[in-house]
Formats: sequence, C-alpha cells, structure tokens
Amino acid sequence: MANQTIITEFILLGLSSDSHLQVFLFLLFLIIFSVTLLGNATIIVVIKMEDGLQSPMFFFLSHLAFVDIYYSSVTLPKMLENFIAKNKAISQKGCIAQIFFFFQSACAEVFILSAMAFDRYVAICDPLRYLTIMKKTVCRLLVVGSWSMGFLYAMVNALPLVNAQFCGNNTISHYSCELPSLLPLSCSNPLSNYVLLLITVLVFGLSSFLLTLVSYIHIISAILKIRSAEGRSKAFSTCSSHLIVVCLFYSSAFFRYMKPSSESLIELDKVVSIQYSILTPLLNPIIYSLKNNEIKTALGKRFEIFRFLK
Repeated sequence: MANQTIITEFILLGLSSDSHLQVFLFLLFLIIFSVTLLGNATIIVVIKMEDGLQSPMFFFLSHLAFVDIYYSSVTLPKMLENFIAKNKAISQKGCIAQIFFFFQSACAEVFILSAMAFDRYVAICDPLRYLTIMKKTVCRLLVVGSWSMGFLYAMVNALPLVNAQFCGNNTISHYSCELPSLLPLSCSNPLSNYVLLLITVLVFGLSSFLLTLVSYIHIISAILKIRSAEGRSKAFSTCSSHLIVVCLFYSSAFFRYMKPSSESLIELDKVVSIQYSILTPLLNPIIYSLKNNEIKTALGKRFEIFRFLK
C-alpha cells in the first residue's frame, strides 16, 4: 500500500460515456425525477386534505410517498448533474453520505411496507378490532420504528467506511455510490464489509420480508374463505396495489445485494438498481392511484386532470 495513491474522490462512470446519449438520458431521468416528486407530493397533499383518507392505511401511504421522495433525491440529483458535467467526481465523504442516506431510506421503506402489510392483515383478518389495534399511537410508533431501523442499518454499514482507505483505481462503474461497487476499491481486504453487508441484509431485509410474507399468508387465507366472488374481489383490491409494490421492490433489491459481485454483471447491476432506486419511487404513486378506488376518487375530486381515473 506504500506505493499506492490514497483516493479522496471517485469518478462515477454512469450509464454511458456517449455524449449524445447522455443528453437524452439527462432529459429522460429529469422527467422521471420530476414525475416522482410531483406524484408522491400529490399523494401526500391529497391524503392530508381529504377527510375520507384519514385511516391508518392512508397514513402509511403518505409516509411511503415521503420516503420515496427522500429515496429518489439521494441518487437522482447527482446522477443528473453527471450527465451534463465534465467533472463526474464525488468526494469520499460525499460518497459515504450517499450510501448512508440510501440505506436509511431503503430500509425505512421496507419496514413501512411491512407496517402496511400488517395494517391490511388486521383490516381483513380481524376487522372488528381494527380501530382498537391500529390506533394513531400504534401507527406513529410503527413509522418511527421504520425510520429507526433505517438509521441503524445505515450506521452499521456506513460507519466502517469513514476510516477506510481507498487506493488504486478511483472509478466506480455505476451512476451512484452503492456499497457493492465501492468496496472493490478498498486498499485492504473488504471481506469483513461484505460479511457485514450480507448479515445486515439478512437481518433487516429478511425480517421485514418475513413480516410482510406472514401477513399476506393470513390475508390470502382469509380471502379464500370468503364465499362470494364479489367479496373476494373487494377484499383483494384493498391490498393488491401494496402487493405489487412489495414484489417490485424486494425482487430487484435482493438480487442486487444478495448475489456475488461480478465484473460481467456490471451492466445488469445498473439496470436492476434503476428498478429499485429510481423506478419504484416513480411507480408507487401511479400504482396506488390506479389500483385504489379511494385515491382515484380523491384525485378526481381535487384535480380535473385525474377525473379519467374514476
């Protein structure tokens, strides 16, 4: 290590080195970012304004929309800057900060999704005690707990990077600082960091996934016991949008962080990470707007442009 230069900044290679393609990508992702911010902000405002959307389900949905704004704002502004900037560098501290806030928001999102699954479980499987169980205090504690778990997950993985040294090649073959892309640049053997990442993904990721899975096993079992087809359809419609969001997020995130690192899969890694870090925050408000009758009605009531959704 004595003959190697210590790195203080990294170069993000992004999605393409073609200058013409970068202009197109800048416009594309600027539109995606704008729609993400507008869509999620609209969900928050409509839920806040509508008296009929004050149930726990919509309380969690508004917090999910806030997390999606936070989540996409961690990576997209820097990504957009790099599409048009000649200097595509990010400082070591900036890179670690991006990893921290990305992990915090991603972990908060999965636990809020788990809280939403628990809410649907109580609503469908124990409707008579729904208002007793899902009190405002309980809902707030679940959201605070989600953010606390996100903070803990981020601290555990980002804190060891503060005193880490990076040397040799300073290029990151990605559009943002993601831990699996950063660790190969470490001067020392990053095995302990990989082990820590794997353990935390298993503990935090699988625990939230299992909470969601168990809730949906009970939900599906209860729905199947409903005799009328109309009743089953109505019950399933209350949780179908949430189920779609959960499947989209977990499938791509687990693929990215549970598979072994490989140079041959760098381009695939970029595509997969776009799914869970950029497209999921974009799609969430669209899915909930199209699949949830209460949201559709509220949007149509407040905004003329959404009346076609009814």
